[in-house]
Amino acid sequence: MNELVIDIEAEKNEILKRYRALLKACKPTMQKGDKRLIRQAFDLALDSHKDMRRKSGEPYIYHPIAVAQIAAQEIGLGTTSIVCALLHDVVEDTAITLEDIEREFGKKVAKIIDGLTKISGVFDYNSSLQAENFRKMLLTLADDVRVILIKLADRLHNMRTMDHMPRDKQLKISSETIYLYAPLAHRLGLYAMKSELEDLSMKYTERETYKFVARKLNEKKAERESYIKEFAGPIKDILAAQGLNADVYGRPKSIHSIWNKMRKKGVPFEEVYDLFAIRIILDSKPETEKADAWKAYSIVTDLYRPNPDRLRDWVSSPKANGYESLHTTVMGPKGQWVEVQIRTQRMNEIAEKGFAAHWKYKESSADSGLDLWIQKVRELLKNPESNALDFLDDFKMNLFSDEIFIFTPKGALMQLPLDATALDFAFEIHSDIGIRCIGAKVNHKLVPLSHKLQNGDQVEIITSSKQSPKEDWLNFVVTAKAKSKIKSSLKEEKRRVAEEGKEILERKLKSLKITYNTENIHKIAFYFKFNNTLDLFYTIAKGGIDLKNLKEFQASEKVVESRTPERIAATQLEGIMNKVKAKESDTLLIGEDLQKIDYKLSNCCNPIPGDDVFGFITVNDGIKIHRTNCPNATKLMANYGYRVVKAKWTSQKELAFLTGLRITGIDEVGLINKLTTVISNDFKVNMRSITVDSNEGIFEGSIMVYVNDTHHLENLIRKLKQVKGVTAVTRFDSEPRNITKAS
Repeated sequence: MNELVIDIEAEKNEILKRYRALLKACKPTMQKGDKRLIRQAFDLALDSHKDMRRKSGEPYIYHPIAVAQIAAQEIGLGTTSIVCALLHDVVEDTAITLEDIEREFGKKVAKIIDGLTKISGVFDYNSSLQAENFRKMLLTLADDVRVILIKLADRLHNMRTMDHMPRDKQLKISSETIYLYAPLAHRLGLYAMKSELEDLSMKYTERETYKFVARKLNEKKAERESYIKEFAGPIKDILAAQGLNADVYGRPKSIHSIWNKMRKKGVPFEEVYDLFAIRIILDSKPETEKADAWKAYSIVTDLYRPNPDRLRDWVSSPKANGYESLHTTVMGPKGQWVEVQIRTQRMNEIAEKGFAAHWKYKESSADSGLDLWIQKVRELLKNPESNALDFLDDFKMNLFSDEIFIFTPKGALMQLPLDATALDFAFEIHSDIGIRCIGAKVNHKLVPLSHKLQNGDQVEIITSSKQSPKEDWLNFVVTAKAKSKIKSSLKEEKRRVAEEGKEILERKLKSLKITYNTENIHKIAFYFKFNNTLDLFYTIAKGGIDLKNLKEFQASEKVVESRTPERIAATQLEGIMNKVKAKESDTLLIGEDLQKIDYKLSNCCNPIPGDDVFGFITVNDGIKIHRTNCPNATKLMANYGYRVVKAKWTSQKELAFLTGLRITGIDEVGLINKLTTVISNDFKVNMRSITVDSNEGIFEGSIMVYVNDTHHLENLIRKLKQVKGVTAVTRFDSEPRNITKAS
């Protein structure tokens, strides 16, 4: 290994240069005495991190300076946040305590830094440390939103500088980013940051696709720019003639959003037309904003014909994260659809800087969607019952959803996530109304609780004092508030029933002369295969266990372990993890006789040799191998990063792996025969199943085939595409199933 040569003098100069750039970025928000505070924080950070280096070999202090720079420049935060950003790793990584911070910088700074400091110490293998950390961070969000904003700046800088990280860390951090931090940035209205986080995550989780889309975008750059010029020219002229002062420019869509379109619509890059959007930023006075936006809209639609289904008006009713804009899609020159976004400078600043800009303009606007959202997060955190992973799932569900507007019988407006049901609406009004809800009238028509609401519905809730929450309600409600209230009511009910079960069991044990104590109850729960005693008591009360079987338990009691099932699972898990981690190389080689470590190829994505994969340690199935772009991968890595092991294929003997191909084309006589000939005769590939559907001359089929590796598969796809009539051949995973538990 080459010895790292360090030029101390050059580094000192570089640190000073970066610090000066930071001060420059803070200029707009600085007040008297702020410079001294920032200097004090910088000196403390510099001193605390003086012996630390990043994976790239750079001085560690570069990182806090960069995070502070992002907070100031890209989010527009003030001095307190800059101080916290400079000190965000000091408590976690050095000897300095929160008390020291509070003494030097006050309570507020100490509280924010506490929110940014990860939880350390022992934790249960069945829970998720990442989820617990996230919940801790959100607890502070309820008091101070700056915690999240600094955390986002921290994450953005880590993502920008992740090239030197080991592969498994890259995957874990990228998954966590796409799973949690990108949706959070979106929810807080930081659109530029959200796009960059998504693109950077994709750069590590789907390397080949990322490079492919980036290369294609680059190739088309000149053509795109001349098209934008041609499209925007006439708009600029007429806006100026009408006395509207505006900036008109084109903005390419992010790599991640283009890839999403390709995936959702199943089209190649060449067929994605909206690779860019046109933005019109108006310089308007607050009182004429709305009128100017609509004036600009009518100028655009006079020049180019709009698609009537694609008008989005977030000027009259802004999104919950404060976003305001008019979007329309028009038919531009050369028969190409173009998305046009119209907004004023104030709206644009809120769209770019989200929260910080939103507070800046807050005096003028009424209680906003963002405040309501923080209110909801507070309510969610009040529920002490939820385990961190459940909390994360509920929270995540409400992060990314689009909103719909619903009216109460008296005409008040309420915002709910897309796909919300009548029952969600009832809980939104008040949890007691939700719990007692038996039905609803939507637009004066009676509907069941599970009825999905549409934008603009007027809803009246019907209640009954005899109603109580049902288990199946959880299957159709979508808001986190409804979910957590139903869960806690059901738990309460379950506890009440379990008390009866406990008494029944106590009486039965007495008659069998078995002592009723905690150890014996755990043994009985383990014997009947229950995870906890509450489930045991509940099932007994419901008559789900024949207590005559207790005699058998008595006979076998000698051999029953008294450890709880969770403990046993955790011990197994620990055993596998130690076995894997004890190997000389830290990469799992698939296909070798690996010290008899048990691994299985996961069904949710059917990996084959040549795929980019990782191993995931489960409790019951040894190690499961997933593709890095598996639909479930991000969730697993975001919640259980510590169970992920690096994995790669060894040179395989000729083994066959199952994978699926989806084929579409123009139906013609003998097409299936041609396809099966290519598969069986030319490639000697076995097929497991084939399903074909032909509709009005269009042929769609899916074939499950056995192949040796990705190279073999690519050749097969290339050959199939050459068959006359075939328009597309794509590989697919088996249908993604919901994974509730990582084991």
